[in-house]
Amino acid sequence: MATPLLQIDNLTVNYGGIQALQGVSLTVQAGEVVTLIGANGAGKSTTLRAVSRLLRPRSGRILYDGHDISRARPDQVVQLGIAQCPEGRRVLARQTVADNLLLGAYIRRDRAAIAADLAAQFATFPRLAERRTQLAGTLSGGEQQMLAIARALMSRPRLLLLDEPSLGLAPIIVREIFAIIRRLHETGVTILLVEQNANLALQNADRGYVLEAGRITLTGPAADLLGDERVRRAYLG
Repeated sequence: MATPLLQIDNLTVNYGGIQALQGVSLTVQAGEVVTLIGANGAGKSTTLRAVSRLLRPRSGRILYDGHDISRARPDQVVQLGIAQCPEGRRVLARQTVADNLLLGAYIRRDRAAIAADLAAQFATFPRLAERRTQLAGTLSGGEQQMLAIARALMSRPRLLLLDEPSLGLAPIIVREIFAIIRRLHETGVTILLVEQNANLALQNADRGYVLEAGRITLTGPAADLLGDERVRRAYLG
């Protein structure tokens, strides 16, 4: 099998005196959508923040494309090709839609290519194109989520970390966001997805991991997890 694009080995992360992750290991192959499911507080977002180097692991390794990035700075992680779309969207409310997108390309110097990518994001997200001069804080929740995804894509990531993209959104908007995720998957973007809606996450993923109290308790093809009685009882209702 090819070297995974992302490999996490025996990762332990502490928040103060609390052990948020305990010996977590997982892999993501290039081109896959892999989802992490679990209850609130299970360690899903912590895993993404550790990969982004926003959190420092206590022990374990994070390998990206075969290289150890466990001690890399967050900006170096972005330069290597990893972008995170954070929980709660975190758009810059007092900046325009266009400025938010351009800030997503802050590590790049190829101005012509940045302009081309900006046009491409507006083509992918027509609603953002209509609001390009509007302040991001005045957008609807769904539009802000689209902006957060598009902003992450402006760094041209090989690996996109998506943290709770459906959080707080109406069902019709959630369907739209997941249609965007499917299109990204079809274009070859590798995605590690954290999502509260386990059913929807597994329907749109290749493989999944179940996190419980900071430990991985189940893993397998997404279709198998969808049919697993333990998963159905705990997460699918």
